[in-house]
Amino acid sequence: MLRRWRTPLLLWLLCAGVYVVVLGPRASGPTANNHYVHLAQSFLAGQLHLVGNEPPGRNDWACYDRDTRGACPPGRFRFTAADQDRYRWYVSFPPFPAVVIAPAVALWGEETPDGLLWALLAGLGPALVFVLLRALRERGRSARSDRENFVLALLFAFGTVFFFVAVQGTVWFAAHVVAVPLTALFLLWSLDARRPVLAGLMLGLAFLTRPTTLLLSPIFLFEALRVSRAAPAAQLLEHPDGRGFVAAMVNWVRGASFSPTIRRCLWFSLPILFVGIVAMAMNQARFDDPFEFGHTYLQIRWRPRIEKWGLFNFHYFAKNLSVFLAGLPWLSAKAPYVTISGHGLALWFTTPALLLVLWPKRVTPTMVGLYGSVAAVALLDLCYQNSGWVQFGYRFALDYMVILFALLALSGRRFGVGFYLAMVFAVAVNTFGALTFDRSPRFYDHDSTQNVLFQPD
Repeated sequence: MLRRWRTPLLLWLLCAGVYVVVLGPRASGPTANNHYVHLAQSFLAGQLHLVGNEPPGRNDWACYDRDTRGACPPGRFRFTAADQDRYRWYVSFPPFPAVVIAPAVALWGEETPDGLLWALLAGLGPALVFVLLRALRERGRSARSDRENFVLALLFAFGTVFFFVAVQGTVWFAAHVVAVPLTALFLLWSLDARRPVLAGLMLGLAFLTRPTTLLLSPIFLFEALRVSRAAPAAQLLEHPDGRGFVAAMVNWVRGASFSPTIRRCLWFSLPILFVGIVAMAMNQARFDDPFEFGHTYLQIRWRPRIEKWGLFNFHYFAKNLSVFLAGLPWLSAKAPYVTISGHGLALWFTTPALLLVLWPKRVTPTMVGLYGSVAAVALLDLCYQNSGWVQFGYRFALDYMVILFALLALSGRRFGVGFYLAMVFAVAVNTFGALTFDRSPRFYDHDSTQNVLFQPD
């Protein structure tokens, strides 16, 4: 048993150690935007609004007018004592990361070294990715060796945007650090639909961390359909194409026994429903609306955009898609020679090995669920009111990055020289991001309007 956990433990120690070293001096104290520390303080004090009802800064704090049941006056961050009961300040980011860090906050209060804690927790991500990939091999889904799975875990740790995210510590990045191990555990416990309650609990907690991850739920449905039959089909088509694939998929679904499928899905749904009820109750208590997390009330310059188009709208799709696909470094003959847009780099540029996912040698029922869920989450993220700005690379891809790595393992493509060259490139690019983002401003564009996506003429 101990030998079985030796490799995941080694990965955690290696990754967490590197993350802490790269974090550097910021590991010794609180980060500048430690919203989750303040939210944890509120929970520990038995309330939902900020302790003291006054934000410590001006970056992404929500203010709610209890009289008008709407947003506070724009641009105001301080109110008179007489208005304290009317205007309430909140952390509107989904709350589970605050629960994770609450024990440390109970000890150290506002001085909690959140950057250090998130860096240590980040080491769990690659370790659990390895555990997941090993489980796929042991269940006969993947032909990857332990060595290849270890390489994929290292690629995840240091060759994706997870690297720069793991060494930031601030609120926008901490949520990804928490969500990655949750999605890995969700997928692990969804395999063969063997742990429906645990899988549902992990997805529910992921929803309370990164809400778009809820759309990963079809993965469990496909696993339940796969095992709810007399003889589970291993794969659909060796060479998937067009109508033949659709027909094979329809026949495969028809071959399932629906009674055990429904029973498994009901068990899976129970913890998600419970988490959803908790979230709705919290939203109702704060904003008089069970479906309002609070981002609508952020005191930010582009609140009019949110009020006009909402938090999610197809209006944002084209702009975000251009970042997702076409975000490239700006090259110049003058120092510093390379500049990164505030919207960050394209996903394929930061991790080119992921392109193999687009051309699998085979497609199995498991992979259909994975592809469909990735597409659903990716499309919703692309309709969000910003691209992830400010960032080194497209960080919203971390909502489904674990799934992409599972698909990479299942693709059947050989890891040859091209793959390892792509891995070296990815590690070099993301190491640059981890070392320079929010530290070396000369390498980054500082447009504050969110309107500059590409290098000006």
